[in-house]
Amino acid sequence: MTISPKSNIGSDPGFGVYVHWPFCLSKCPYCDFNSHVRAKPVDDARFLAAYRAELAHRAGLTRGRIVSSIFFGGGTPSLMKPATVGAILDAIAGFWPVAPKAEVTLEANPTSVEAERFRGYKEAGVNRVSLGVQALNDPDLKALGRNHTANEALRAVDLAASIFERYSFDLIYARPGQSVDGWRAELEAAIRRARDHLSLYQLTIEYGTMFERLRDAGKLVLPGNDLARALWDVTQEITTKAGLPAYEISNHARPGGESLHNLIYWRYGEYIGIGPGAHGRILSAKGRRAHATESYPETWLAAVENAGHALVEDEILSSEEQSDEFLLMGLRLSEGIEPSEFEAMSGRDLDPGRVASLIADGMVEYTPRGRIRVSAEGFPVLDAVVADLAA
Repeated sequence: MTISPKSNIGSDPGFGVYVHWPFCLSKCPYCDFNSHVRAKPVDDARFLAAYRAELAHRAGLTRGRIVSSIFFGGGTPSLMKPATVGAILDAIAGFWPVAPKAEVTLEANPTSVEAERFRGYKEAGVNRVSLGVQALNDPDLKALGRNHTANEALRAVDLAASIFERYSFDLIYARPGQSVDGWRAELEAAIRRARDHLSLYQLTIEYGTMFERLRDAGKLVLPGNDLARALWDVTQEITTKAGLPAYEISNHARPGGESLHNLIYWRYGEYIGIGPGAHGRILSAKGRRAHATESYPETWLAAVENAGHALVEDEILSSEEQSDEFLLMGLRLSEGIEPSEFEAMSGRDLDPGRVASLIADGMVEYTPRGRIRVSAEGFPVLDAVVADLAA
């Protein structure tokens, strides 16, 4: 991973609005997100009214904020009608001032987009799309449970490029049977279609997924540690050479092409989450509040209609919880963290002995500006580095 300084370090992370649309056409076997398949059409009007109600509730808790980013995630938000997306954006603008250059992202699957729908999203106010491509060959797409072909994915990327100034797409690597040469060719093909951003995720087995059950039954074998590391290394090599270095452990961008919404999370800014299973972090007079909503869509809907919101978690985080989250999120970034921010949040310094030991092992380093960041060698074992620093 090539690490470069960021010109906007220390700036306000901004205030974001996350909108969760929980429905998918099918459930991918690797996915542990809050997504649900429904045989009958979703009642858009009823859900829209509930989204408006939750927005009104959160607006009462976040007066004075200016929205700098909006993100429609899921699930599959590209199953939403453009008119529904537009109505939600209108509601957001009615509750908060929206920055003139606010980033408005919508996640889409290649199987659920076509030209008129994309144009409809753009007319509604979406200015960035993120496509779940995941692989560029049909056998691996089938193994990942995806409903699109590689050609459909590439057509969707080309369509996004023709309509939106900003777009991104995802790929998953370290897949069963994947070779370094095969991934190199696939990634180079992807970069030829990328503009300013790519998300490249190493496949992990998540709790409760079909892939977990297959692995435990001996029917799914992932690349071993050495091969996984080689795939990681070639990912960093190719993206850096192409001018898309990692600014976060799994996200690559040209300067200025970073996802502003995700940077709010990673820089530990404020954001609200509405919709089933959404999370938020906001500041209040009593401290940083952690929000989570009811995850099951129909239960969420009934709760909002009954109470005006569906929060099932609304608690003040302790200084220790905040500082742990700050480390967990901030050390994902190539820019690292400001130690003084950790100290102000936690009431203690980072353990100088642990920091010195990790520096000696080549896992972390100080930047010329005095920030601490995980090194290129440390990123493949990020979780262990963060756990060591947080201890």
